[in-house]
Amino acid sequence: MVMHSQPIHCFTSLKSFDGARIASTRRDAYPTNQGGGSLPLLPNIRAAVIVPGFLTGKDEFLPLAQSLNNIGIPTVVVPMPNWHWLPCLGGRSMRPMLERIDFTVRHLAGVAGNLGDFERTTIEAIEKSLDNDEKRRVRDPQILIPNINYNVIDLYQDFRNNPGGVLKVGGSAEVDKYPLWNPKGSFLSAPAPVGKVALIGHSAGGWICRAYISNRNYGGKSYDGQKLVHSLITLGSPHGNAPGPAFKGVEWVNSEIIDASSGVRALAVGGTGYKGDSSGDLTRGAYSFCCPVGSDGTQYDGDGVTPIQSALAMKEYMPHADTLVLDDVGHFCWSDVFGGDIVAPDLTKFHRDGRPWYGDQPVIEKWAGWL
Repeated sequence: MVMHSQPIHCFTSLKSFDGARIASTRRDAYPTNQGGGSLPLLPNIRAAVIVPGFLTGKDEFLPLAQSLNNIGIPTVVVPMPNWHWLPCLGGRSMRPMLERIDFTVRHLAGVAGNLGDFERTTIEAIEKSLDNDEKRRVRDPQILIPNINYNVIDLYQDFRNNPGGVLKVGGSAEVDKYPLWNPKGSFLSAPAPVGKVALIGHSAGGWICRAYISNRNYGGKSYDGQKLVHSLITLGSPHGNAPGPAFKGVEWVNSEIIDASSGVRALAVGGTGYKGDSSGDLTRGAYSFCCPVGSDGTQYDGDGVTPIQSALAMKEYMPHADTLVLDDVGHFCWSDVFGGDIVAPDLTKFHRDGRPWYGDQPVIEKWAGWL
């Protein structure tokens, strides 16, 4: 494990976490100004939202959230199934995902002040009528996040109209030229925020989180998530530019420098040990896909999907970011999900044989302490 750090101000403590000396900070957020009125300074809350990677959803990441809950970091997952990604296929607008991230962040930020009392109050009240198995299932702040009401008609309309991508829906693949399209679905209003939370983005979820914290207009809306987010961790996310419509969104976030004045700390985590010439067809193709010069991918090392250079490239655009390289760590829990043997047979075998991914317990302990 290699940790590269930038100086972090406002230290409250320094702690050793699995061999790495990591700065632990707590800062007040910058004031927000929505609707012309100023909100009070929001404190940082040690709670997190997990943003699933491309074509994955809540179910695949609930075990990671539970592991973080168990070590004292209340964590929820964006409440979406994997098919909610379908309107974004082919490099199209990520507005549907940004809406879901914003929904989850706002709901967690709205209840974050009560998380310290979560087990004593909410769980205690619920558990009175539950058996032991049910009690274990509710020891989880995920129950505080409402579901998103999204049906097949919404999906059809989004799939038909979501702009950009290979087919240049709406006229262009360029983010700044997207026509205005508001994603469908019903998103319950959140309580007023009482604190800022962390984002943990896996794979494509990581660069999409960068679009969320930006205060620029993305496809008709500025999310300005830096007002509600104090820290960003990306796990195996492709942050480097590469050819093709699928990377137009990455290119868009990389056209901006977000520095420490944003109030958002950042950590880019990448795995190595999966060589492009010896880890299977999916790895070779994924590395080629991420290559800025369109090589065959065989010369790269990475986590089996994202080359290490791309995973750490966030630092070029968030200069204050820390980077963490994890040796022999894979991209995903391939052997735990349906279809892994079909999509990624080599990577599935590696995981089944005991090679860990970012969400396995010994690996979590190497990056979660940064929060």
